[in-house]
Amino acid sequence: MAASLLSSLRVLRAALSPPKVPLATGVPWLGRCRYLGSSQRLLGVPPLKVVMPALSPTMEKGNIVKWLKKEGENINVGDALCEIETDKAVVTLDSSDDGVLAKIMVGEGTKDVILGSLIALIVAEGEDWKQVEIPVHTSPPPPSQTASAPMEVVAPQAPVLSNVQHVPSKREIRLSPAARQILETHGLDPSRFAPTGPRGIFTKEDALHMLKQKDATTLPRTAASAPMQAPVKSTQATPTTPGYPRPSIPPISIPGQPLTPGTFTEIPASNIRQVIARRLIESKTTIPHSYASIDCNIEQVLKMRKQLAKDNVKISVNDFIIKAAAVTLKQMPDVNSIWSSEGPHQLGSIDIAVAVATDRGLMTPIVRDAATKGVEEISTLVKALAKKAKTGKLLPEEYQGGSFSISNLGMFGISGFSAVINPPQACILAIGQSRQDLTVSEDDKGKPSLCQKDMMTVTLSSDGRVVDDELASQFLENFKLNLENPKRFALT
Repeated sequence: MAASLLSSLRVLRAALSPPKVPLATGVPWLGRCRYLGSSQRLLGVPPLKVVMPALSPTMEKGNIVKWLKKEGENINVGDALCEIETDKAVVTLDSSDDGVLAKIMVGEGTKDVILGSLIALIVAEGEDWKQVEIPVHTSPPPPSQTASAPMEVVAPQAPVLSNVQHVPSKREIRLSPAARQILETHGLDPSRFAPTGPRGIFTKEDALHMLKQKDATTLPRTAASAPMQAPVKSTQATPTTPGYPRPSIPPISIPGQPLTPGTFTEIPASNIRQVIARRLIESKTTIPHSYASIDCNIEQVLKMRKQLAKDNVKISVNDFIIKAAAVTLKQMPDVNSIWSSEGPHQLGSIDIAVAVATDRGLMTPIVRDAATKGVEEISTLVKALAKKAKTGKLLPEEYQGGSFSISNLGMFGISGFSAVINPPQACILAIGQSRQDLTVSEDDKGKPSLCQKDMMTVTLSSDGRVVDDELASQFLENFKLNLENPKRFALT
């Protein structure tokens, strides 16, 4: 009985044992087990690509400010990988996968990284991150590269049978306005030079580079041919030159023509500056601006500030202005609107965008649901948003959107100004400096007397398609009434 059982166990073990494969014709059983396992490296799974994301609706390229992880460091979902400067602020890019940061493709300080470009590679935990396979193509080609690339025309060496020849036209090359003016002024052909601008655009720098090449090739020929020309005698009187000719160093700029290289200093524009420029052009060329101003008495606001300061509550005049504007928008919902391609849209939430001056340009963080917040809460929120705006730490949801904007230049000594509307919003309120005006008032007995009042001028810029002049006048009247009586909304 025991012998038969032992024989059965031997047969079963022989059946389950791996076949012996010669080393010359195959791989050992252990090696094949590892190959069929879950190891991504042995299965040939490619590394995870981290590309430049679109962190704002208007973003086309970004700058790598700082890497927060090093190569070979473990990464978990939600960990901060790097800081990216967009056209609005500096945003932290978080990881969406676990693994190991194998390779940083774009180093710190790199600017103008196109969306979709490869910036890093991540491999699974346990993989040899030093042996990561780097893809050949690390950046996407521009969308219009095929259409905008200059075509070379080769002169035929033999008779051409067809009379139709393809000659590249100017329509195939996208020119910037400055480049077009330089090319037309100096008669240059852009098809002989490869454009370097984004999406295949022929930029001003490309045109200036072509102009320098033309001057470099023209000057030697002129100098060489000068001795070959014989002097020509003329009986006509030559115009006399002035005694003190205008110096040519620095180069002379001709009115109506592009500036000569050397007469100006090129200042690189940041992403934020470029976006601000585009939005200003869009606003002034597509929005019919209307302007209306009114003077407001802020004596009650200043008195309330002093009373709150005694209780260690520090509130600025601008905080009262934000609250007064929000209350007025709640009373007049027609002004709380934006303009779209389909027409005006009235918004249900009152979100006030407050202009904040930073080193990189003007930012507009937003106070959400400002009508439901008290002045003290608004003051705390505005201080926090302004600090984040100046350090470039604003999140996209903290500056995108908004139904109404306020720009205050009173702290800079500006008595009054007209602001540019921030599309698609319909209005922006410009605040000037407070001043003391002498006015005539009557006492209880009807005796006139001179007194000083603290006044402030505010100017409303409105989109005539959404807010007409009558509606704008009513808004300013209600705003003045609310601001001059701050007790009604001060701490509500």
